[in-house]
Amino acid sequence: MTAPRSVPGFSLGHWTHPSGRTGCTVILAERPALAACDVRGGAPGTRETELMRPGSLVRHVDAVLLTGGSAFGLAAAEGVVRWLHEHGRGFPTEVTPVPIVAAAVLYDLTGPEVFFADASAGYAACAAAIPEGWYSGRLGAGAGATVGKLLGRANASPTGLGSALLRVGAHVIGALAAVNAIGEIVDPATGVTRAGIRSQDGTWLESRRLILSGQSPASRLGTNTTLVVVATDHPIDHDALFRMTVAAHDAIARTIRPAHTIYDGDTVFVLASAETNKLDPAEVLRICTATEIVVEQAILASIPQ
Repeated sequence: MTAPRSVPGFSLGHWTHPSGRTGCTVILAERPALAACDVRGGAPGTRETELMRPGSLVRHVDAVLLTGGSAFGLAAAEGVVRWLHEHGRGFPTEVTPVPIVAAAVLYDLTGPEVFFADASAGYAACAAAIPEGWYSGRLGAGAGATVGKLLGRANASPTGLGSALLRVGAHVIGALAAVNAIGEIVDPATGVTRAGIRSQDGTWLESRRLILSGQSPASRLGTNTTLVVVATDHPIDHDALFRMTVAAHDAIARTIRPAHTIYDGDTVFVLASAETNKLDPAEVLRICTATEIVVEQAILASIPQ
């Protein structure tokens, strides 16, 4: 069986600023996708995440946007809304469908000139979206990402956007990760650091050891984060979808050290293009295990080759 190249029901589009220092990535659902969100970092920048809480009226989204530019980059969501509106998409109301677009940002601002994704960038990402858009590299929301910023950007490593796809029976689970963490990326299978803080002699330094020794972060609060989107065509219920967010955060914690810090805005979205009333617990376990694996793979794929 060939490796999957897409997740049925979803398209991905990317926009990268000409400077190569920032960008945005959009995940478009062909029809409203059942959605869940779990924020565990102490410094998030988000939009429309409250509607994904249990008990909310609207539990589906038309798109999720990941973007650089910190709070400035949230403007790109307006372009996604405009594109969806032009295509007749959105939550039905008596006046007009209202597009539901969730978003999360990472901080990739560098001086002296500040670049960020705006509404035109979000619109362009939508226009470029294709089912096979699960790319990895220094593009889209990961264009300006770095990791290992405990001692400042001068000692950090470039990262980017990582993606991975995994077939589970007749269905596919895909993960997209924009990795801009204060900590380092560690291969969970070997414990070997793959990207992080470089010392003067080129060896890797361990963030947790430095923190315990009393090292104060040179990185400011709120200037780091890991953003993950998981999408599947597996029929699922909302409770199982939430369990998938937990599994995705478990993968973040195994692959990024430290994770979920007060300096990071770690956020996970999970989307499903098909729904069912209640999954068997054994199937939930299988899907969540696959989620852990594919998120780990996506985070590792964010490291430039």
